[in-house]
Amino acid sequence: MSGMTKSIRIDFVSDVVCPWCIVAHGQLQEAALRTGIPLQIHWHPFELNPSMPPSGQDMRSYLATKYGITPEQSARNRAQLIELGAEVGFAFSYPQDMRVVNTFHAHQLIDWARIKGDQALVKMALFRAYFTENRDVSDLSVLAELAEECGLDGAEAQEVLARGERAADVRAMQQFWLAKGIDSAPSLVFQQKYLVTGAQGIEGYTELLTELHDEHA
Repeated sequence: MSGMTKSIRIDFVSDVVCPWCIVAHGQLQEAALRTGIPLQIHWHPFELNPSMPPSGQDMRSYLATKYGITPEQSARNRAQLIELGAEVGFAFSYPQDMRVVNTFHAHQLIDWARIKGDQALVKMALFRAYFTENRDVSDLSVLAELAEECGLDGAEAQEVLARGERAADVRAMQQFWLAKGIDSAPSLVFQQKYLVTGAQGIEGYTELLTELHDEHA
C-alpha cells in the first residue's frame, strides 16, 4: 500500500506590493491542484523599495523613474497582470491614484502572524488589501484592521507594530536571503535546494512539482 504524497517545501521570498508574487502563488496553487501534490509554503520578507518614504510615491511616476517605463508600457503591463490574475482567481485593480508604499511594517505583521499561526492568511489578506481593495498597507491602523479581519487581535497587532517588536527579526530574515544572493521577488526555493525566480506559469510549476515529487518519491 502506497503512503501519502509527500509535501514539497517552498521558501517563498516576496513583497506584498509585488504583483508577480501573487501571480506566481496563484499559478503554484493551481499546479498543486492539478498534480495533487501538497505544498508547504514558508513566506519570507523582501522589500522591493526599502528606501520608500512613509508617504509613498505615485505608482506611475515611480515606474517611470525606477524602470524607465512609459505610460503605454505601464498600461500593457497592467492589462497583462489583470489577465494573469483572473486566470488564478485574483482580482487586480489599478486606480489612477494608486501609490507604491513602504512595506516594512507589513512584513512585521506577517512575521507576528507567523508566531500566531496565521501567516498565510495574513499574507493573502495583504495582497488583496493592496491590489484589489487599494488600501494603504503601510498604515498601522489599516494593518490592525487586516489582522482583525484575519481573526487576530487588531489592538495587539497595532501595539506590536508601533513598538517595532518584530523589526529586528524581519531585518535579520531579509539579510539572510540577501546573503544567499536573492535580490529579486518573487524568488522561490524548492526543497531548500532549487531556486526559481519570477512567475513560471501554471504549466511550468506543474512540470517542476512533478519532477520534484518523482525525485523524492
